[in-house]
Amino acid sequence: MQFMKRRTFLSLMGAAALTSGMMFTGCGAGSDGDDRKIVRIGHVQSQTHPDHLGLEAFANYINEKLGDKYRVEVYPSELLGSQTEMVQLTQTGAIDFVVASTAIMETFSAKYQIFNLPYLFSGVEAYHEAMDDPEVTDPIFKTTSKAGLETVAWLDAGTRNFYTIKTPINQPSDLKGLKIRVQQSPTNVEMMRLLGGTATPMGFGDVYTALQAGILDGAENNELALTDNGHGDICKYYSYDMHQMVPDLLVANYAFLNGLSAEERAIFEEGFQIVKSTEQDAWEDAVAEAKDKAENEQHVNFIYPDTAPFQEAMAPLHDSVLAANPELQPIYDRIQQHNAAHTAD
Repeated sequence: MQFMKRRTFLSLMGAAALTSGMMFTGCGAGSDGDDRKIVRIGHVQSQTHPDHLGLEAFANYINEKLGDKYRVEVYPSELLGSQTEMVQLTQTGAIDFVVASTAIMETFSAKYQIFNLPYLFSGVEAYHEAMDDPEVTDPIFKTTSKAGLETVAWLDAGTRNFYTIKTPINQPSDLKGLKIRVQQSPTNVEMMRLLGGTATPMGFGDVYTALQAGILDGAENNELALTDNGHGDICKYYSYDMHQMVPDLLVANYAFLNGLSAEERAIFEEGFQIVKSTEQDAWEDAVAEAKDKAENEQHVNFIYPDTAPFQEAMAPLHDSVLAANPELQPIYDRIQQHNAAHTAD
């Protein structure tokens, strides 16, 4: 049903483009004569996901403060297309914001590779402090303006861990020969090669069907993928190897941002902070609820392996990424300062 809704929506967009001679855009007025600019935000998660809760809080805030000029609409569950499609629509201005993965943003700027490095952060505290540090994020978030995009906020996506249908993962060698879905980035493909598994990049919306059909042996993501997306109905082993802490990113159309007046931009900036704080406040409870449901209703077995062998296997990836992108070294060093401050944690 979700697939049909999304395809119908996209078909209507195409039809509108053909009949009107212009692409579906965020600046269109409503059919009811409402001449406010419609600000469209797309994401892949469900309506109960913390990302959606944060975006709804953002929409309410902007609609309250600037409701005479703007109407913010949030589209969950891939209703505007796959994540890759939505990023492309945001580039063109067909929609105004998208929640995107660092893996997709890596295709626009190599600097985003740093966030995909396994075991980049020593723990949650270091991760949050580093992501709130402009010396870490600004040199990366502002590198895609020529591509028509700018990241305006980061959202907590917890830790990424391996989960499989039949094979419990207690050590890297357990991944040998397994087809594991990863996000579509060279860094993640190389991560799986070093761990001995077979990387299978694909869009998030296709993962459930691929698991169900046996095309995949497993995937890697946070706990909410088990429950919100039903992966725990198929995958019965979830291993806390904690190989990545990768944020989700709220990405804006660059032209839209620069078209705002100074007063409007200030209000939007406050809204971006509301997205982040609302999403992060909801995250911890959402993970606890997902884990409880996965364990007690879906009968997922949670495994807690020694992470040291996984970390050791990933060391060459840090070296190769930094060697290929020397401009990342100052950012990497800054992150290590945050790690050092939380070594005891």
